[in-house]
Amino acid sequence: MTSTESSPPEPATAPDAAPAPSAKTDPPAAGWERALLEKLAFAALQEQRAARRWRNFWRLAWLLVFGVAAWLLYRDVVPPTPISTPHTALIEVRGEISADSQASASSIVSALHSAFEDPAAKAIVLLIDSPGGSPVQAGVINDEIWRLKKQHDKPVYAVVEETCASAAYYIAVAADRIYVDKASLVGSIGVLMDGFGFTGLMDRLGVERRLLTAGENKGFLDPFSPQTERHRAHAQQMLDDIHRQFIDAVRKGRGERLKETDTTFSGLVWTGQRAVEMGLADDFGSLNYVAREVVKAEEIIDYTQRESVAERLVRRFGAGAAESAWRLARGAWPAWR
Repeated sequence: MTSTESSPPEPATAPDAAPAPSAKTDPPAAGWERALLEKLAFAALQEQRAARRWRNFWRLAWLLVFGVAAWLLYRDVVPPTPISTPHTALIEVRGEISADSQASASSIVSALHSAFEDPAAKAIVLLIDSPGGSPVQAGVINDEIWRLKKQHDKPVYAVVEETCASAAYYIAVAADRIYVDKASLVGSIGVLMDGFGFTGLMDRLGVERRLLTAGENKGFLDPFSPQTERHRAHAQQMLDDIHRQFIDAVRKGRGERLKETDTTFSGLVWTGQRAVEMGLADDFGSLNYVAREVVKAEEIIDYTQRESVAERLVRRFGAGAAESAWRLARGAWPAWR
């Protein structure tokens, strides 16, 4: 009888038993360092491209801005084509009359020259709406109107809209005739110098004013120093001199039409209706009325010198640079005021 060897039975395992955890984790995929470096390099490249695009955008934007500014400046500098048909030349005098405003002597005188020298301009109309301003600027304009009228033999008319006071009236009296609206404000033939004094307030606050001058009267208008009687009299004399110049200009321009009273040169302002009665103005009329009925040339051409956008930008940037330089200089140099 032959016997067979039998192997020992295998141990039974549970059907749902989980496999035993491995003692070692699987290694990461090969080349992960290279993939990370590629991502970083790609991101840096994208950032450089974006920065380059923005730089190019701003360069083009600034180039466009300067191109537009140059075009605007060129458009305003190049003189317009001469008008051959008969017309009324218009020059506006608006706002404060000062050296750095649109109603400056340089701007208005330049416009006057263009209008007088144009043979097709039959007359010049000053359209005025101004509360006044610098007597110096007004005096320059007044003198130039008289000179150009004599040189070119052309009439000048002033048309008042809302207001023609003080230095604006100084300009208007150089015209051959002045037209107003019944409700316009006309006059203010006077001169003023205003300011404030803070000496009493400084004493209460215990603030000491330290002002050094070369010249005993150099600081006579200083608001932080007391005003002496001698300084007040000197300032009043200056105002009286300028007032006399104003009165002489009014009498020269209005002549026998002016009906002087005690209040004519007192600095008061009147309505257009009263101004006509007092001889400060001649008649009622608008710009279109004067062009149509007085000049007999209904077409109106504007000769007013206006500041362009480019010039405003240049003046603004120039003022900022000048202010910075002034602030730097003030720390080291005495003020000449």
